[in-house]
Amino acid sequence: MPKIVSLPQAVSDLVRDGDTVALEGFTHLIPFAAGHEIIRQRRRDLTLVRMTPDLVYDQMIGAGCARKLVFSWGGNPGVGSLHRMRDAIATGWPVPLELEEHSHAGMANRYVAGASGLPFAVLRGYAGTDLPAHTDTISTVVCPFTGERLAAVAALNPDVAIVHAQRADRDGNVQLWGITGVQKEAVLAADRALATVEEVVDELTPVPGAVVLPRWVLNAVAVAPRGAAPSYAHGYYDRDNAAYRAWDAISRDREKFAAWLRTIEENAPEGIVSE
Repeated sequence: MPKIVSLPQAVSDLVRDGDTVALEGFTHLIPFAAGHEIIRQRRRDLTLVRMTPDLVYDQMIGAGCARKLVFSWGGNPGVGSLHRMRDAIATGWPVPLELEEHSHAGMANRYVAGASGLPFAVLRGYAGTDLPAHTDTISTVVCPFTGERLAAVAALNPDVAIVHAQRADRDGNVQLWGITGVQKEAVLAADRALATVEEVVDELTPVPGAVVLPRWVLNAVAVAPRGAAPSYAHGYYDRDNAAYRAWDAISRDREKFAAWLRTIEENAPEGIVSE
């Protein structure tokens, strides 16, 4: 049964230097609050995994948390590049960043294999690309039934998966809805899992299309109101488009980024724990 704890306590308990960490959420429910807490706790040497690294990983990379990024697309959605990521790749500032690139389908299948307890996944993909030549976790297999050559991708089993959701009940069952991406698969594939939530309620009211993460697949739940901002939480608040645009100027300049980083480090959240 997961503990409902403060976010600082959850990160302290579950995220360790050198871990492979997946913060998943697609378009919305992106776990920004958890990423910022990892920055505040100065975790280092992390392998960051995410299908679509955007602002939160740009911030963590700029803060020196990451040594490697495993991903399938990276950018500031609707705006442009991730300049802290580019700086780390091009100049090694603040630390060098290793890349492992996949397709969206490849990453999703890797999570599914990890969640299923399988060593790899098979898909039709990567044909006509040079990714297999540069990525050790992509290979090929021959179908034993048809003789067709297919792509094979190694399972993803993060040390820690972190997701954000709309709500949890007091027993630690977590409910999320809207565009749910690969949150469920990431949690099931990981050794340890944390869900941050907007609120804790007495009962999870059914919602069409909702995913429920049962309490036994989570190690901790932390209450983090607006924990996905500046992305959005369906049914709770909208995307802050201005923040995404503003990040472009901040991330382009090391001094502006350093000033932003000081505000994050100096403004730790209160330890919110459900009563």
